[in-house]
Amino acid sequence: MRDPYAVLSVAKTATPAEIKTAFRQLAKRYHPDLHPGDKDVERRFKEANAAYDFLSNPTKRRRYDAGEIDAEGKERVRAGP
Repeated sequence: MRDPYAVLSVAKTATPAEIKTAFRQLAKRYHPDLHPGDKDVERRFKEANAAYDFLSNPTKRRRYDAGEIDAEGKERVRAGP
């Protein structure tokens, strides 16, 4: 997944309420039921959903912001001394 902040078009300083509002707007725009058969819309909906799930988790968000994990939730490899 690309940067979850970019997916939702919010700043890194966004509050949980701002993140939720941005997600809801995208979910309305890209809901698959409104665009049956459109694979691009389905992809965007899934991407927005994954970004919201990621940023709505305070632990994952804090670790991502600190550079400890990537946008997939995987540990980042740190360079040794």
